[in-house]
Amino acid sequence: MDRPLSIFTTIASICFDDDSLQSDPSWGSCSLGVFICVQCSGIHRNIPDIGMKVKSLSLSRWEDQEVKFMAENGNELMKHKYEAVVPVYYYKPTHKDCQVLREQWIRAKYERKEFTGEGKKRTYEEETRDGMLMKRGRDNGQFLNRRFVLSEREGTLKYFTKYDAKEPKAVIKVDSINAAFQPEKIGNPNGLQITYLKDYSTRNIFLYHDNAKEIVDWFNSIRAIQLHYLKVAFPGANDAELMPKLTRNFLKEGYMEKTGPRHTEGFKKRWFTLDHRRLMYYKDPLDAFAKGEAFLGHQDHGYSASPGLPAGTHCNGAWQHGITIVTPERSFLFTCETEVEQQDWLKHFNDVISIQMSPQEYSMEAMFRHKH
Repeated sequence: MDRPLSIFTTIASICFDDDSLQSDPSWGSCSLGVFICVQCSGIHRNIPDIGMKVKSLSLSRWEDQEVKFMAENGNELMKHKYEAVVPVYYYKPTHKDCQVLREQWIRAKYERKEFTGEGKKRTYEEETRDGMLMKRGRDNGQFLNRRFVLSEREGTLKYFTKYDAKEPKAVIKVDSINAAFQPEKIGNPNGLQITYLKDYSTRNIFLYHDNAKEIVDWFNSIRAIQLHYLKVAFPGANDAELMPKLTRNFLKEGYMEKTGPRHTEGFKKRWFTLDHRRLMYYKDPLDAFAKGEAFLGHQDHGYSASPGLPAGTHCNGAWQHGITIVTPERSFLFTCETEVEQQDWLKHFNDVISIQMSPQEYSMEAMFRHKH
């Protein structure tokens, strides 16, 4: 049977491994009975135990028994087998996520069978996690081995400059942590960025581990303890309400030029990170501390984002595509390199400004006003 595509199109509409409507499942695994996208098929082929029989639905030659096997199984049925007991906090990657997250999700499902419900002890479910990670130095930029200890009982992540050090270099509350994989920014395929508030300022820690499973396990351990903490803090909330409070990817990052609060200073190129309502800017993408940040509240409270700059603004920078953000305290003026970048930033700013604020966000807004 040369072209079974027409038989399979009604069986699966999304990729089994990244669960995304954007991922056309144009490949099939004859050994697992699932339909996957071309990106996930590449990961499958690199895993000996499961990658032997991955075929294109439209280009490969299929045997009758293979077609029968796929028809008898398929994504819906196999979800009950391979994803029977995925912890609610476990991060399920999409087509937008980096290779290390996607590969470890696939290995966890099929190679290690972590979610089949067979009573396996998962390392990211332990109450304490203690190990060595490579951490980028705040000032010198060198990556050095540091001991990290994550504690559910204390609700903290600590790190020590030496394994046997008595006192930690930092104690970070898990409810203040964000963690996001940043392989390109950090320059390592397993690069993880930890962000938290320190004295009302954003602090970044850049980490990696040579073992991909180890760094993804750390990531999911943080999420597990965060969910535990949130269930104690918000006893009436259900999982669906708490999940958005766990680690999140940044909405957008990239370079813009900005001027100072008086709008008379020269425009300087800065690296910007939009983390929901917080817009932070840095001289360098790997800086430990933000040079400054803005809070984006709701549009009904005096916040707006619009294209262009106020009349009379002296734009001395190289970039001409302006953005003006108005807050109750001040206006922020930015320029982008291209109109496409300008429109993308504006879309993200206006999406955030249009969302109603939570009680916690009102508290954060008050903190920002007090600080600035």
